[in-house]
Amino acid sequence: MYIGGLRFALLQALNPSLYFQEFISVCVQDPRLHKEDMWHTYVDYEICLHTNSMCFRKKSSSVRRRYSEFVWLRQCLERNALIMELPKLPPWNPFFNLSNAHHVVQRMKGLKEFLENVLHTPLLLSDSRLHLFLQSELNTKKIEKCALGKTRYTVAEAIQRSHSSYISRLEDKESCDSDYESSSSSGYGVSLETPAQDNSVSFFPGADGHLELCSCLSESIQPPTPELYDDSPSSL
Repeated sequence: MYIGGLRFALLQALNPSLYFQEFISVCVQDPRLHKEDMWHTYVDYEICLHTNSMCFRKKSSSVRRRYSEFVWLRQCLERNALIMELPKLPPWNPFFNLSNAHHVVQRMKGLKEFLENVLHTPLLLSDSRLHLFLQSELNTKKIEKCALGKTRYTVAEAIQRSHSSYISRLEDKESCDSDYESSSSSGYGVSLETPAQDNSVSFFPGADGHLELCSCLSESIQPPTPELYDDSPSSL
């Protein structure tokens, strides 16, 4: 059990009435450095969610997201929020240094505060892209397609079966169908892509628990492009 769930379990043991209060616990932790090639690296972060809210299909989840995906999410929420003022993300920093632990920790704090404020806003909880962002393994392009109903799987399936092979099988079938149509019209065969290997490295090897940034939201919540930039060309 990650720290958010453990924290709630301890609070519940001390105060049984807490079980009947709606809560959302969100953590931003475990920054990892990924090297795409000789010139391009980026950091992503683990987002852990633990809740009893009826707004969420899964009560516990864990996904990894990078800063540019948070930027994408905010832009999506902004289109849905109309005149509402949205929470701010950590500002873009032209001097952001992936090797600077202070920079990374400050960014995690800013991302955590952003998610806190979003989860405090009932209107934003009605956006399926937010739920897919927090509780599925889909990238931003697939999230957009799924939210628009342009995938073989539903939003509920993408969330409930995010760690299973079910979604992959449906995507493979969709890809095969697309390749078949393309090859039928062009005369070329189907090409196979080699899966990318995960070369991530823990940013804080052996880090103490204080680097995990967690928050428990216990207030009641009603149910309700071009490539995105990062701080430096090498940190997308």
